[in-house]
Amino acid sequence: MDDASIVRLFLERDEAALEAVQAKYGERLKRLALRIVSDEGTAEECVNDALYEAWNRIPPHRPERYLFAFLAKIVRASALNRADAMGAQKRSAALVELTREMESCLPAPRDTESEFERAELNRALERFVRGLSDEKRAVFLQRYWYLASVKEIAAEYSVTEGKVKSMLFRTRRELAKFLEREGLIR
Repeated sequence: MDDASIVRLFLERDEAALEAVQAKYGERLKRLALRIVSDEGTAEECVNDALYEAWNRIPPHRPERYLFAFLAKIVRASALNRADAMGAQKRSAALVELTREMESCLPAPRDTESEFERAELNRALERFVRGLSDEKRAVFLQRYWYLASVKEIAAEYSVTEGKVKSMLFRTRRELAKFLEREGLIR
């Protein structure tokens, strides 16, 4: 079933929408949550929470063209909240590794950081990602949004792990330079 048909089921308040999402995206969403929380049961709860939230958000949202991204954003937020609740010592090693990778190019949070500064950083990151080639954007988002491992990315795009690591390293370096030009880091 295509995404527009699934969204139409949501809009009609037909519970078959939940089954269709589970059939089409359930495993991918669960894998995303599992990368963050490292517990199968908790990952399943994150997906269930996301489906409930999607049920409540559609309408007014109509994510016909971006249903997976819409659901993934909800799952990711739910999983990150659960990881925070579980405490730092129980966080996924992959999440800690990704945080360390990005520390080199993102500005360190300041105690007095305002909402405006965070919003400006978000806008700058969006501009940066939109400016990447399709391949670089896909790899970057797989790694830092969907939290995929280098091995998973290499397999998905039929490239070597070395190429993925090199692309990510260069992209992080480009991001740091971009943020410096934008005046967001020194």
